[in-house]
Amino acid sequence: MTPRGYDSMFKGNAADGTAAGRYSRRRILRLAGAGLTMTALGAGLTGCEDDLSTGGEGSVPPPRTASPSAGTGTGTGDGKGTGDGQAPAPLWTKSVSAQTYGDNDELAAVDGVVIASGDPLAALEGANGGTRWSLEGGAVPGAPLLLGNGTLYLASGKYDGNVVGYAPGTGKETWRSHLGKEYRQPMPVAVDERQVYVIAEILEADHSSRTNVIAALDSRTGKVVWKEQRDLGTQQNGIHAAVRGRYLVYTDFKKNLTVRDTATGRQVWTQKTTKTSYGPFAVHEDLVIVPQGQRLQAFALADGREKWSVEAGQFTTFSEPAVLDGVLYIADSGRTLRAIEPATGKSVWRSTSLKESGGQVPRQFVRVGSTLYGATDLDEKGGVHAFDAASGELRWTFNDGSGDYHAWLVATDGRNVFALHGKKLHALPAA
Repeated sequence: MTPRGYDSMFKGNAADGTAAGRYSRRRILRLAGAGLTMTALGAGLTGCEDDLSTGGEGSVPPPRTASPSAGTGTGTGDGKGTGDGQAPAPLWTKSVSAQTYGDNDELAAVDGVVIASGDPLAALEGANGGTRWSLEGGAVPGAPLLLGNGTLYLASGKYDGNVVGYAPGTGKETWRSHLGKEYRQPMPVAVDERQVYVIAEILEADHSSRTNVIAALDSRTGKVVWKEQRDLGTQQNGIHAAVRGRYLVYTDFKKNLTVRDTATGRQVWTQKTTKTSYGPFAVHEDLVIVPQGQRLQAFALADGREKWSVEAGQFTTFSEPAVLDGVLYIADSGRTLRAIEPATGKSVWRSTSLKESGGQVPRQFVRVGSTLYGATDLDEKGGVHAFDAASGELRWTFNDGSGDYHAWLVATDGRNVFALHGKKLHALPAA
């Protein structure tokens, strides 16, 4: 199974350092990881789940200069930096076997350990970076580390069609399911209290595949609860999914936003988005919140009606949103960071602190106490930013100075903030 798929043309702007028609580094990594080439596709049927959007040509950005030395770990170690914009020193730094493609769910902190997707799959002690357990062939590169019910769910690294659950604190197998021999490599995409939801290719007689299935597996017995074939033209790659109550909601690279009933698999509604969704969306109460280029839109999970929208500036695009402690945080390519009431779309605050500093745009957020941490796609003038969660003021930026081309990823256990950059994992003290 390939990582989450390939990306069609990304239209950037000078505000975030990406020229029009150029891929972001995160999308280049996913493309390389998938081992795929870009293909121009014809337009499909509007309003159903199998639109074939048009691809395009892109160019790889030239090599970058080394990262700035500021903020490379010369702080006080108390999580608040030195007070003059310097990041705190890491508590520890370890080399890891990470194989990541820039998706937010490739790094996880749970049960006192931090786990980065890779082979072998290893869990390091959050306190000191020591190895608690290691599992050869444990994870498919690029597949999500899906946590739920006290279990880490993974697509089998043996490519044998199994989905396997492990106790994250010990690495011991606790659950296993097999969708069926007529399906190829099911990948878990979401989990709730009762079920694990997977996407898999449907095999033809000649072992090729033109269609895929979405299915629910019982999280206790592993038995198939339901399975529904998706429309012709859809792909198993590029899926981001979440569960809220009776609704399973997901997006894909074909401009589809789809909601299914978790009990039956029945499609409740589906609609075309105006822009391709390359990254995660956010779910809050009865809403799904999706960035659509210059617009951030919230739709009702029950019927797909738009509830509110927020506009970015002209030639400016939103990055991935996150709802943390009841607040929605999102940045845009113009380097404005916003805090928004997720239920109403009303602004809590807007900060241009990042723009004033010239820093890169964060695409993944975690929050600990009064500090909001944001990980960036690009390394130069990026890394892990620390913001005041009450105002958006930039406190400091941590960068390891390696110049590695991989996207930064961030996770937290509430005590420490873990920053993954390529094959280096850093533990930073939380504020």
